[in-house]
Amino acid sequence: MPLTCLEEGSTLTARLSGEVDHHAARSLMGQLAGRVETALPMELTLDMEGVTFMDSSGIALVLRLWRQMAQLGGRLCLRNIPRQAEKVLKAAGVDKLVPW
Repeated sequence: MPLTCLEEGSTLTARLSGEVDHHAARSLMGQLAGRVETALPMELTLDMEGVTFMDSSGIALVLRLWRQMAQLGGRLCLRNIPRQAEKVLKAAGVDKLVPW
């Protein structure tokens, strides 16, 4: 899964594309956790416009990043969530924790 990151001030934006399944989520978590530790942003925005599929591994990815940002005193935001991914995230109640 391709990942593009852009740092602007205290915001780190990560653009995701492709499938967020078990294999992709594991790789993304490692990459994103490392970027967050290096950049120490106050806001991490996941732009999900290019996501074509998401399963429960995507939920775990979002929740781990939410927890990591909370530990840093920052916040996680989701943007441009495709319909299928939105259904998965809402079914798990992620919309009550993470703004979009």
